[in-house]
Amino acid sequence: MSKQTWLTGITTSGTPHLGNYVGAIRPAVDASRNLDQEGFYFLADYHAMIKNQDPVMLRESRQEIAAAWIALGLDTDHTTFYRQSDIPEIMELTWMLTCLTAKGLMNRAHAYKAVVQENVDSGSVDPDKGITMGLFSYPILMSADILMFKATHVPVGRDQIQHLEMARDIAQRFNHHYGELLVLPQVVVEERAAVLSGLDGRKMSKSYGNTIPLFDTAKKLRKSIMKIKTNSQEPGEPKDPEGNTVFEIYRAFATEEQTEALRTAYAEGIAWGDAKQQLFELVDGVLSEPRERYNELMADPSVIDAILQKGAEKARAHSRPYLEELRRAVGVS
Repeated sequence: MSKQTWLTGITTSGTPHLGNYVGAIRPAVDASRNLDQEGFYFLADYHAMIKNQDPVMLRESRQEIAAAWIALGLDTDHTTFYRQSDIPEIMELTWMLTCLTAKGLMNRAHAYKAVVQENVDSGSVDPDKGITMGLFSYPILMSADILMFKATHVPVGRDQIQHLEMARDIAQRFNHHYGELLVLPQVVVEERAAVLSGLDGRKMSKSYGNTIPLFDTAKKLRKSIMKIKTNSQEPGEPKDPEGNTVFEIYRAFATEEQTEALRTAYAEGIAWGDAKQQLFELVDGVLSEPRERYNELMADPSVIDAILQKGAEKARAHSRPYLEELRRAVGVS
């Protein structure tokens, strides 16, 4: 059986937070050490341009996120870690796919439909108000990201399933016209991916402004954790761990034994301040070493750049000859 090729895109928007780590970074880093898989991990900086037209912020975010993944142990020797923008073949394939993609298919994309609905609900006479072609054709670029490297497996959350189905549809149409050249990816739904609550109890998200940054100083990390919203129960009152943000985040970082010990402490009426202190000590212990490595990388961007350049060379060793094959097939070689 041929080796599976797994591909993961990392959107370069904003500073990484605890929710990113638990839900996406940690499982992907673990997967990067699987020698039975070929792994491609890329910084989706062109995708980020859909929402971010600030060049300084885009560069800073890209550097922060690259440093975070490297500091947290991504195996960049075994896998291919690269910037999307360093692979020009992806853009050329995007146009080839665009020429075969039905507008009706893009009309059905959830992200596009959601903005149209917002415009309609707000009474706008133009249902497409504020919608760029970047947002509209986002699934085509995502398809090119995947198809360029013949990915066989793409792990995604449930909200991204439609985009993977579109990538398969687009690839099938290309293959119908030009021969069986594109590999149809298999969707791997991350049903068990952890979703953490933020400071206010809602899902931890940059859009809610309720995140706990991943690599704040220990002092700032503790300050953030102490701000987590809890109820008014007094010390000594038994507390329910289920649905409690402090316990939820603790469990995401703890061993089973540590989790059960805190569960017992909740039943015995631990004070909220003590529970938050335990959470801080646990998370700080897990992140202290990666934080040090992250700060070193951020202080010397040339190290990050060298790793990404090496990844780009590995990636283009795949993309250059493959694009030539595709160019011959469509008649532009």
